Amino acid sequence: MNIKRGHGATEKAAKGMTDWNRLKAMPDSEIVLTDDAPGTMPDDWADAVAHRGLPLPSRKTQIALRVDEDVLNWFKSQGTGYQTRMNAVLRAFRDAHEIK
Repeated sequence: MNIKRGHGATEKAAKGMTDWNRLKAMPDSEIVLTDDAPGTMPDDWADAVAHRGLPLPSRKTQIALRVDEDVLNWFKSQGTGYQTRMNAVLRAFRDAHEIK
């Protein structure tokens, strides 16, 4: 992360030193809305789902797995989440070969 010295807010945020109490006390009129952080209305949240009480996804088991380097590099080249995609491919293979 490239942080320019002297930019206090950026530097604090990068170090996890956000002044949460100051932000909580900030009146809505001081919030700056942008295209990246637009304002929302209650209707925007009408179909939102609260995660509290929903079942957690199944736990993963960590293993050591030998994979050809070109295969691993291809999955990694697809971006973050490559291990999840590899798991999905293995799951699809298992499901396709399950004895009914």
